[in-house]
Amino acid sequence: MSARRIRIGIDTGGTFTDVVALDEDSGELVTTKTPSTPGNPADGFIAGIEKILGIVGGDGGDITAVSHGTTVATNKLLEGKVEALGFITTEGYEFMLEIARQSVPDGYGNSYFWVKPDRIVPADRVRTVGGRLDFTGAEIRPFDEEQAVATARWFRDQGITTIGVCLLHAYANDDHELRLREILRREHPEAVVSISSEVLREYREYERSMTTLVDAAVKPNVSRYVTNISERLVSFTGNAIPFYVMKSNGGVLSADEVVHQPITTVLSGPAAGALGAALIAEVAGFPKILTCDGGGTSTDVSVVLDGEPTLTTEGTVGAYPSKIPMIDVVTVGAGGGSIAWLSPEGTLKVGPHSAGADPGPLCYAKGGTQPTITDAHVTLGRIPPHLLGGEIPLDVEAARAGIADLAEQLGLDFERCATGILEISAWNQANALRQVSVKRGLDVRDFMLTTFGGSGSLLACRLVDILDLAGVVVPPNPGNVSAFGLLTVDVKNDYVQTHVAKESALDHAAVQAVLDDLTDRARAALAKEGFAPEDHQFQRTIDVRYVGQAYEVRVAAPEGEVDEAYVAHVAETFHAEHRQLYGYDFRGDATQQVEWVNLRVTGIGPITRPEIPTLDKAEGDARERAVRSRREVCFDAEQGYVDTPVIWRGDLGAGDTFSGPAIVEEFGSTIPVHPGFEVVVDDWANLVIRKESGR
Repeated sequence: MSARRIRIGIDTGGTFTDVVALDEDSGELVTTKTPSTPGNPADGFIAGIEKILGIVGGDGGDITAVSHGTTVATNKLLEGKVEALGFITTEGYEFMLEIARQSVPDGYGNSYFWVKPDRIVPADRVRTVGGRLDFTGAEIRPFDEEQAVATARWFRDQGITTIGVCLLHAYANDDHELRLREILRREHPEAVVSISSEVLREYREYERSMTTLVDAAVKPNVSRYVTNISERLVSFTGNAIPFYVMKSNGGVLSADEVVHQPITTVLSGPAAGALGAALIAEVAGFPKILTCDGGGTSTDVSVVLDGEPTLTTEGTVGAYPSKIPMIDVVTVGAGGGSIAWLSPEGTLKVGPHSAGADPGPLCYAKGGTQPTITDAHVTLGRIPPHLLGGEIPLDVEAARAGIADLAEQLGLDFERCATGILEISAWNQANALRQVSVKRGLDVRDFMLTTFGGSGSLLACRLVDILDLAGVVVPPNPGNVSAFGLLTVDVKNDYVQTHVAKESALDHAAVQAVLDDLTDRARAALAKEGFAPEDHQFQRTIDVRYVGQAYEVRVAAPEGEVDEAYVAHVAETFHAEHRQLYGYDFRGDATQQVEWVNLRVTGIGPITRPEIPTLDKAEGDARERAVRSRREVCFDAEQGYVDTPVIWRGDLGAGDTFSGPAIVEEFGSTIPVHPGFEVVVDDWANLVIRKESGR
């Protein structure tokens, strides 16, 4: 009997670890969930593999590859628990982090008392080294080796073992940074060091410094975590199988390489979900979608155009800017475990604090003391008194008591308090969706909302009302879309080089040389990952602006030689993108020149994506066939409770239609369909939900 070939995707969230297995021979997809283990995430990781193999009847020897989405780096930064970190920069620039970048949140009008975020490195842990390059990389003053040795020994004597290095203009010439790293290795061998010329070869010293320091800050944790998982995998399977980690840019990278580029994983989990939703929506025929990934702690939203999530290099994680390419995701503290609480002013607040997986909501009966969004849903009947098809029973009375106490403090009746909690959560999610759509110049009314994650679909109908969306697409097994996304992801590496020049003064040969060098680096990385030369793919993008602007627009650039036609093509693309984003452009205005800023190349190693199976049609009326039970559900405090059918999603077939009120349940998720909405089951088993009076 020949061995099976099973590829596995695992997404570790705050509450559950989601697992998807693909049989590469038959194309069969199997999904499951298992509780996360915050104390040691590797335990939940291995438990998920054991559970999915038990379902498919396989063993460790059948696994061909594992792709993993992790929140280790994200949580490290969101919690602000950065360990002792040192910073070395060019002499005279020791206050770079203090000066920072003037970026007042919400504008001056709403920020009368704005204070800059805490520094990632205290001032007394910053040291400088003599030597100076200009913006072309030419040496103005020689590197001060004696001072570098003294600096390395100072950090060694202080016991600071994590260090970020950012020397002026190292993006143009990395010689001084490489020499400094060698000295650190010699004088302070225990130190974990990140240098800016390897993390971000791009100008703007503050952002480059912060990105390098973030990379250094998460490197020890990511390295320990990935190494632990790798060793556990080898022990479990009996051999070294390919193990990939999801990157923020929408690609994966082998675990061996990720430990050298840990900052690339800061949005690992949310990126996988956006990619999974993008593929599902593209197959179903929806070119414009917003994604809403609801978990236990937070909700992540993004925008997808023509099957591709939008990318940004202006992202932040917590308080820290990180200028690496990442899927444009906005995160809001509105997950199933988000806590409802009373502010000092006596108003109802929801989140961003979360009960997490442990102790979790009141209804988990694991020691939680404050009501959460999940508690509101279960007491209103919108979710059943259990999770995972009955594997985890819920204590409805404990949830009811907690919300009743909060309602009494607010002077509200129970239903108004519970629906109020959900209404605040819905508006928090809606505001996040506006940030990735309306604030990007997109008309939200043209978009379908794809909801997934354990709690992502619970407020879908309300979001349609608030934002006037075209409708909602709920994929099958929505709780496992992020894990499914991990099976759709190519290997990707990004390379960037600053090359500032006005369009009229571009040296075509010099630009071509930079692009060729970046492509060679990408080619070498793909070869190291095991991809044959004929499988290598490359994408070029250019950061472009009008002369005098302080921001750039990232535009796609074609393959081929850089010449006049090539430059004109990039300019035309830039004008169109600028108009889309900002409502105007200077096409044809000779007084407004176009300027190139950064050249980028992405190397792609393609993988075989799973086919999304179609769903058979079913005979007879959907409600008669699929209704398993009925219960009283409150969709609106004014209307009170209504008798509502509970539909088991596995009994639905392609072409089935029904209207709300209804509750659709499946193993890992629940979808409340409010009155006034209609549902169509499409050929790929998605629930397509629209308002009955919709366009």
